[in-house]
Amino acid sequence: MYHHILIPLENSAADATILEHIRPLARLTHARITLLHVADGFAARNQPAMGESDEMREDRAYLARRQNELTSEGFAVSAILEYGEPAERILETADKERCDLIAMSTHGHRFLNDLILGSVAATVRHRTHIPVLMLRALEK
Repeated sequence: MYHHILIPLENSAADATILEHIRPLARLTHARITLLHVADGFAARNQPAMGESDEMREDRAYLARRQNELTSEGFAVSAILEYGEPAERILETADKERCDLIAMSTHGHRFLNDLILGSVAATVRHRTHIPVLMLRALEK
């Protein structure tokens, strides 16, 4: 079924939704998990010229914590910190890592912002050739 699951994380409370949901599926299928965070702030978009920002260091630490958490539960996990436009990096990573499922949390529609800019989830869904599992983030 699924052998390698890509989970894009935001470094926000929304991540809990997809991580809780994906655990039983990954356990059932013995899938490897790749966690991905795409830093997309000003420093990240101009990296490496500007070097790593405090935000990027925090993102790297967050990924390491999530990776350790899942590894301690018996999952095979890798973590990647990318820079730039999130949807593009998600799609590139899914291909490069040979993932067969992208599992991500969404925030639902943001109306005008989605119409003008589009959403990361919509872009990923429309441009990938592999299955995408999307769960709306729980409001806490």
